Amino acid sequence: MQVDRWYRNLPIITKAYMTACCLTTLAVHLDLINALDIFLNFNLVTQKLQVWRLVTNFFFFGGFDLSFIFHMTFLVHHSRQLEEGSFRNRTADFLWLHIFGAFMLVAIDYFFFFMRWVNLLSMFLGPSLSFMVVYVWARRNPYMRMSFLGLFTFNAPYLPYVILGLESLVDHRGIMFDVLGILVGHIYFYLEDIYARYWDRRLLKTPGVLKSIFDGHEQQQAAPQPRAAGNAAPQAPQQPGAVPFGGGH
Repeated sequence: MQVDRWYRNLPIITKAYMTACCLTTLAVHLDLINALDIFLNFNLVTQKLQVWRLVTNFFFFGGFDLSFIFHMTFLVHHSRQLEEGSFRNRTADFLWLHIFGAFMLVAIDYFFFFMRWVNLLSMFLGPSLSFMVVYVWARRNPYMRMSFLGLFTFNAPYLPYVILGLESLVDHRGIMFDVLGILVGHIYFYLEDIYARYWDRRLLKTPGVLKSIFDGHEQQQAAPQPRAAGNAAPQAPQQPGAVPFGGGH
C-alpha cells in the first residue's frame, strides 16, 4: 500500500511525533483517555505531581476535524523536509530541537501562569511546537519561492507570517499558538544559526547521550559491510585534497 510505504519512509522523529499525536487524538476520541487528564495545568503539576502533563499537552491538537488534518499535514510536510534536509544524519540534533522548543514553550506558559495572565495561557502547546518547526524550516530555506493559491508569491521566510495573517482573519483565537511558535523558533534560529556562526560557539549543543543513541545507530547502519575474503574490491587512488566519503559532516 502506498500509505504504508509513505509511513515507513518517514524519518524517525517526524514519524514518532506524528504517531504520538494521532494515537493521543484517537484515544481521546474513543474516550480511552480524557483530554482533561493531559492538558497543561501547572497547579496539578506542582501540587499533585502530575508531571506527565508537561509532555502530553504537546500530543493533542483537538478532535479529528479539518483543523487537525491541516496541522498534521503541515507539520509532517515541513518536519520531514527539515529532518531530511539540514538535519540529515543528525537525528539527535533534530530531537534536541524539539526538546528545546518544548522546554521554552512550557517556560513561557509558566511565566504567563505566574503573572496571572490567564488569557495568554495555553493548555495544549502542540500547535506552537509544530509552528516552531515550520519557522525554522522557513528560515533555513531563504530563497525558496512559495505561492498562496496562485494569488501571490513570496520567499519561504515569510510563510509563518502569511499563516499568521490568515489565522487572524479566520480564527483569531489561534494566533497565540503561532506567535509562541515564531518566538521560540526565532530564539532557536538565532542561537543555532546566527550566534553559533558569528561567535564560533554553540550554546545549544546536543547532549552526548542523545548523540550516542541516535547518531551512533545511524553511523552503524551507514557503515559498509565487510567483504568476504578474496572478494575485496580494488580501491581507487585518493585524489589530492579530496575528502574521503563519510569523513565529516
